[in-house]
Amino acid sequence: MRNKFDKQLATLNDEMIEMGSMIEQSIEKTIEALLNQDVELAKEAIAADEDIDSQEKKIESLCLKLLLQQQPVAKDLRLISSALKMITDMERIGDHAVDISEITIMLAGKPYINKLEHIQSMAKETTVMLVQSIDAYVNKNLEQAQKVIDQDDIVDNLFVSAKDELIRLIREDANNGEQAADLLMIAKYFERIGDHAVNISEWVIFSILGKHTYAYSK
Repeated sequence: MRNKFDKQLATLNDEMIEMGSMIEQSIEKTIEALLNQDVELAKEAIAADEDIDSQEKKIESLCLKLLLQQQPVAKDLRLISSALKMITDMERIGDHAVDISEITIMLAGKPYINKLEHIQSMAKETTVMLVQSIDAYVNKNLEQAQKVIDQDDIVDNLFVSAKDELIRLIREDANNGEQAADLLMIAKYFERIGDHAVNISEWVIFSILGKHTYAYSK
């Protein structure tokens, strides 16, 4: 009985890795499309969201089956319930990739009003956070999960810098206002992706320690 359960848990782990990989690819396409004003690539990122949603439902179904059929306790229960929470955040990251890609398509007709340096840095940092949060789950790595949580301050500071830069551009020329507002939304979506990566990491820590806190003893 336990052997069958362990195989099902291994399957859950594989499906979580697959969903993480799908989201990473979507984010990578989203960032490349944004920086290069590539409409077709942005459309690919949008289309990928359907597969991400399907993967979320697949994992949700597997988790519910494990909960109902196996009635896990203690650490196994934490692992499964955490996976259910994590896929919600992962799916939201996919949604934000769609949001960014849709704005990218709207902005494709004109050159950007700035070099997107802060937004590009946000994109890089949040991608690292996402990858590390998934790796922390796979490897049951507390320190890696904590590192993602700590890294969120970097993203928050970059968001403030991006916002200040865009406000400055609006003050210099009111005609920059419409695009600046769209770029600010993109920056906000990246900031939210970072928040979701933090949520994933917090659930990783909960699955290991059974605590809703990331202040753990090393």
